Amino acid sequence: MDKTDGKTVLEMNLEARKGAVREWISQLFDAGSFMEIDTLRLGCNSAAGFGCVHGRPVYCFAQDHASAGGAMTQAQAMKAVKLLDMARTTGAPVVFLIDSAGVKVTEGAASLPAYSEIFTKMARLSGVIPLVCVVLGECRGIAAMFTQLSDVSIQCRDGRVALHSLQVMNTVKGQNRTEEALFGAETMASQGAVTLCAASAGEALDLAGRVLDALPGCNAEEAPLEDGEDLNRLLSACDGENVAALVEDLADGGAYLELSPMYGNRVHTYLCHLGGHSVGLVATDHAVENGRLDAASCAKAARFVRMCDSFSLPVVTLVNTDGLEVPAAGAQSWLMRTAGQMLYAYAEATCPKLAVITGSAIGPAYVAMGGKAVADVVYGWERAVIAPLTPEVAAAAFEDDSLTAGADRGEIENRYRQSTCARKGAELGLLDDVIDEKETRKVLIASLEYLSSKRDTNLPRKHGNLPL
Repeated sequence: MDKTDGKTVLEMNLEARKGAVREWISQLFDAGSFMEIDTLRLGCNSAAGFGCVHGRPVYCFAQDHASAGGAMTQAQAMKAVKLLDMARTTGAPVVFLIDSAGVKVTEGAASLPAYSEIFTKMARLSGVIPLVCVVLGECRGIAAMFTQLSDVSIQCRDGRVALHSLQVMNTVKGQNRTEEALFGAETMASQGAVTLCAASAGEALDLAGRVLDALPGCNAEEAPLEDGEDLNRLLSACDGENVAALVEDLADGGAYLELSPMYGNRVHTYLCHLGGHSVGLVATDHAVENGRLDAASCAKAARFVRMCDSFSLPVVTLVNTDGLEVPAAGAQSWLMRTAGQMLYAYAEATCPKLAVITGSAIGPAYVAMGGKAVADVVYGWERAVIAPLTPEVAAAAFEDDSLTAGADRGEIENRYRQSTCARKGAELGLLDDVIDEKETRKVLIASLEYLSSKRDTNLPRKHGNLPL
């Protein structure tokens, strides 16, 4: 590990963070709005309270590394539980600012129920109020579950998320890796352990604010309706291969926040506004392996759709994919499981669901993401293709004898494309309409307005059995 003047870089970062907790709180909350609770309670090693973030009520629990390393104690847990109970009764989001050396070892095993109480509360509040975790320092061992039980987790560059220590990891695996390589923000984000990584604490807190702006205070509310720009604006970027350009053109003011951008790159997930409505946008990326979905991409889409549905955010899906990837033999079961998760998430969601087929919608991708049984409305561009197989595979599967006899493969594939084109799909009831690409934004906004009064519920049950 790099050293400077006898101290590791990590040790220097820890020292720099001492006393920073209230500075972080002041950066997150509107000036003068934060009110602290249990300020003088002994042994808490944390700050907790409520205030306004961009004018809306938010609760915050922040571990204070300057006080006994922010170690988790029973007193700290009681403070966090009290805060979560307040958030439940008032219906407001909670932001966790994590920076702790771990449990307070002098409390021994008695400190373990402290985490259990907090995590039980978080699990019960999942889908009721937004939970955002910001890792600004240490987040090790069981504390790493803060990142997994939150709706969105953000790790700054100086943060460390780890289940085991560096010594344990290197000893067991026989490696000589660094803290950054094993537990750094980019590593965790690329593995899907955290949603976003940030270069600094300030950027991480800004990202937390942007996430909260897109979500309602609780599941009994609707996300704030913003003043949208021209509702009839036409698109200029209509290239289904360039997802980022298309989303920027669709979103109000070209503004969006991509979640999990470093994980599962066959699918992109965004929070943005369309005509003032806050929406979750899922877009397959045909530029990466023809958009063939791998296990990570399916799991990413499933989790995002479930989060949106929890808070009744409409889900807009842009479909352009050749289906599922052909995995290695040992990975087939994982892909089956995660593809099932994605299909389940879409099918179970009762929020407004809109789909646009911008290119290919092959086999399972159409079924899970863009099918009429899944989405409320499905549109297609003129170039759209809806088919069980790609033209290349279909030609090999159905016309093998003709190809062997010398038939022109290109002609056969072109015939198949024509039989599975957008207009054929509309005739078969697979699409609600074939739309002009430039009018996509206009059509989606009109549909969102129409679906804003949608009321749908699942059958009474304790919960479904998601294929985990």
